[in-house]
Amino acid sequence: MEFDLAMDQQGFIAQKIFPVFEADKASGKFGKIKLASLLQNRETKRSSGGGYNRGNYQFEDASFATEEHGSEEPVDDREAKLYREYFDAELVATARAYNAVRQNQEKRIAAAVFNTTTYSGATKFLSVTNEWDDYTNATPIENVEFAVQKVYDNTGLWANALVINRKTFRNLRNCDQIIERINSAGAGSPSKASDVTVEMLAAVFDLPNVLVAGGTKNTANEGQAAVPGQIWDGEYAWVGRICTTNDIREPGVGRIIHWAEDGSSVGGTVETYRDETVRSNIVRVRHDVDELMLYDACGFLLGNIYTA
Repeated sequence: MEFDLAMDQQGFIAQKIFPVFEADKASGKFGKIKLASLLQNRETKRSSGGGYNRGNYQFEDASFATEEHGSEEPVDDREAKLYREYFDAELVATARAYNAVRQNQEKRIAAAVFNTTTYSGATKFLSVTNEWDDYTNATPIENVEFAVQKVYDNTGLWANALVINRKTFRNLRNCDQIIERINSAGAGSPSKASDVTVEMLAAVFDLPNVLVAGGTKNTANEGQAAVPGQIWDGEYAWVGRICTTNDIREPGVGRIIHWAEDGSSVGGTVETYRDETVRSNIVRVRHDVDELMLYDACGFLLGNIYTA
């Protein structure tokens, strides 16, 4: 195969930003804690004979409705026999269908997070002065810290993640400011850009999660020569809080709601059936999900990251 689908899928990060929550029905409502309630002030002093003051979290309704997404690939009997010495046609078809489902989920969540409509105005967006591929003048440490402080000002919660694409990651490895901070902090002594790891960047930015997106899409129209492009736009970097537990009440930017009762699995259920009209085995991959942006205030978007 000219394109390594499995390697590309290793760069999918959507399910880390929007962790999966298993729902027992396809649609419904749940209580979402108001961010203001998390910061509510309460009296803790108790008088003799009296009771203790109790927390009174305020909830607001959030709703979900899962939708089925799927893709099919035919495995033609004749083609399977023609090329069986070179590859297993059914395995290739399965990989292609699976990739289509996962890639489209990646696109939907990337569009939700790298979104200048959701993230606009001084409290949620900053266009950096020096792009991060300006290795001498870029100030990514100050840019990310500015975003971290804004998330805290907006929610009272500390950001725990930076989301960038792989091109941006490779640019950050060359930034003078990054190299100097790594050296001065004793996190290592990289002699070249390739020595800089994701873990080093996490230490530099003081964030437990640096998520590097590597998924690729074809930006050309069907029938035209392929034009590879990153699913997560290199023009942006997102700083915010992602959920780290299965508790639906935990504040974070979003969740993937998954409904399994109809046979769906998170990544995609693989099914096959026979279609004699085209003398083919059909491979189908499908899943039933809803991607919810729960607390957009838990994020801050940095723009002008890459020199176009």
